[in-house]
Amino acid sequence: MLLDFNSLLLAVGFSAACLSLTLFGTWMAARSDKFLLTWAVSVLVVVVEVFAYDAYIKRPGAVLGVLTLALLLLGFSVMLGAAHQFRTKRSPLPLIALGTGVTYALALPPMAFGYDGLGFMLENALAALLLFGTAYEYWRGRAEAPVHLIGVSLLYSLTAASFVLCAAVLAWDGKLVLGHAPSNWAEDLSLVIVIASMTGIGALSLAVNQGRLARHHQREAQTDALTGLLNRRALFDLHGRMPINAFTAVVVFDLDGFKAINDEFGHAAGDEVLKVFAEVLSADLRSTDSVARMGGEEFAMVLKRTLPETAEATAERVRAAFAARIVQTEAGPLRCTVSAGFAFGSSEGMSFDKVLSAADKALYAAKRAGRNRVLDFRLAG
Repeated sequence: MLLDFNSLLLAVGFSAACLSLTLFGTWMAARSDKFLLTWAVSVLVVVVEVFAYDAYIKRPGAVLGVLTLALLLLGFSVMLGAAHQFRTKRSPLPLIALGTGVTYALALPPMAFGYDGLGFMLENALAALLLFGTAYEYWRGRAEAPVHLIGVSLLYSLTAASFVLCAAVLAWDGKLVLGHAPSNWAEDLSLVIVIASMTGIGALSLAVNQGRLARHHQREAQTDALTGLLNRRALFDLHGRMPINAFTAVVVFDLDGFKAINDEFGHAAGDEVLKVFAEVLSADLRSTDSVARMGGEEFAMVLKRTLPETAEATAERVRAAFAARIVQTEAGPLRCTVSAGFAFGSSEGMSFDKVLSAADKALYAAKRAGRNRVLDFRLAG
């Protein structure tokens, strides 16, 4: 036995309610992805619209008609805002305001003045436009997860097409005044498509979000929380598996007298010094270079396709720039210097650990020689 329109409508409502709860629960577990909350709100608005529309079917009237149109267009406008927020990480509010403002101005007056047939035509056409816009936002952001996001975009487009079909059937009938909810084969087909698309969109989008979470946790595991640089583990992951050749340099930096800074000015001041040095160290890097905080006040830089004089000049630039910086702290302005040592791999290839150890020896030779200087391992004695 085939389901009637009301049963399909209620199925949409309950499916949307389940999706909204799932999205809200997922957002609670990962509050950095605010688009999930926006999307959950949009689906919740659609749920309310479904039950308002069910009431309108039973008791047609201008007030319920306007409310139904307003809720659907608001829900789809918020959905468009959520997609834009997903892609850009910007506030969805301007786009939501634009979507609701334009669609309300076009669709609500006819319904309010009794031209419900025209109102439903415009509602379906404008809903389709909002859904196509949502599909386009996901299409533009597809680089993050091509298969999943192309699927999401296609499903939103399919749903939009079903609304276009509903508008076309109403336009073909040509009735500006209906006196009741639209009832035709296109409406039934649209509900079936909405149920199927909602399930697919929810599953694909949640899979994309799980991927985002995994990448976020990976970044956290590889990043030093204070400076934002790579940490020791990440640097070894990048360079520890391959032999270091004769044109790759490892430079190790260590802040001079850092313990005295912590003791005299406090750890907050010490943290500020570390952040400023990380900023200096990261400036003017090539795409092939990498820098990391190894722990405490020790940092490392790996320079590929370079020569000894270039590596020394790079380390010297960092040393001089940091020595010239005045670090503003809560305890007052202060200056600090840094010492550095560097070493190269070999034509046969050396392990990263050995090159790092050689650079460390050069660093401590620079410390013994008076600090605030750069020393080549070959000259470290």
